[in-house]
Amino acid sequence: METWYYTVISIDGDYANLKRTDIESDELKLVARALLPADIEEGSNLKYELMQYFIV
Repeated sequence: METWYYTVISIDGDYANLKRTDIESDELKLVARALLPADIEEGSNLKYELMQYFIV
């Protein structure tokens, strides 16, 4: 089981751009907001584990 950490960089309609924070990476991951917690906002820190995102 792997755990990854992200920060919400921007929200654009039904999608959010996430930046991975547990490793060095400049890539953004585009994720549908339906897969994310409802109360995220720009700057929120997320944990991805067991195919689910959680606010940390």
